[in-house]
Amino acid sequence: MRRLIASGVALVVAALAVLLGGSPALAAEPLGIAVAFDGKDIAGNAVTIDPAKPVELTVTAVNRGDSPLRVRSVRVKGVALALTFFAYDTTFPFDVPAGESVTRTLVLDFADLAGQAIGLLPTTVEVVGAQRESLGGVSTVSDVKGSLWSVYGAFGVALLVLTALAWASALLALARHKLSANRWRRALRFLPAGVGTGLVAVVTLSVLRLVPPEPSVEIPVVLGAAVIGLLLGYLTPHPAPVPAPAPPEDPGVGVTTKKLDTTTEDLR
Repeated sequence: MRRLIASGVALVVAALAVLLGGSPALAAEPLGIAVAFDGKDIAGNAVTIDPAKPVELTVTAVNRGDSPLRVRSVRVKGVALALTFFAYDTTFPFDVPAGESVTRTLVLDFADLAGQAIGLLPTTVEVVGAQRESLGGVSTVSDVKGSLWSVYGAFGVALLVLTALAWASALLALARHKLSANRWRRALRFLPAGVGTGLVAVVTLSVLRLVPPEPSVEIPVVLGAAVIGLLLGYLTPHPAPVPAPAPPEDPGVGVTTKKLDTTTEDLR
């Protein structure tokens, strides 16, 4: 029981660390970046990525500093639940003189993306410097036309299975009156199932192309489901006490004795 509670707490801590420890905001970038997919500016717009079709990517970099900057590559990265599900680095070197802007166009082949992601995913396009540092980037939401059995889809299925097992374990213990007599321990027993439900909801909304898994969505959904799980466990009825075993019966109880009269003639 203690191990199960410890596992549940560890799962919640890990989930919160994943959600709250997402990628930091791009700070003090030396380059101002504008990106277009097939001529459409991605800033503030959702873009569709079909792995069967190459994408013409246009990058405009504006050097705000006093010294020229060298761009080494362009990186396209998709993230959900603070986990990177796809990342493409394309070597594309060019220089951006101080105080000037440079526009470059390249063609990206996303054929491998069919096996990596599906649905709505927050996506970042970054230009990377010679030391692999980010010089600037633009964030958007991409609609990936991938397979349900991609890495992201399989991740969602695995979460669903684990969450179903967590619920089954907690409810089976409730039905068998095996839960702790302490309300908070019962709440912790239901907590992993609640967290799993929130994670499954986030991934499902993404795969169904309803809501992208951004921090503003992930955190309230997962925390809300975790609170519901805690409340359900806390409000479960007190387990029925195990009846004490009945005392063993005295073999002498109810036995009658009778004196036998024997004579010498009988013994013969």
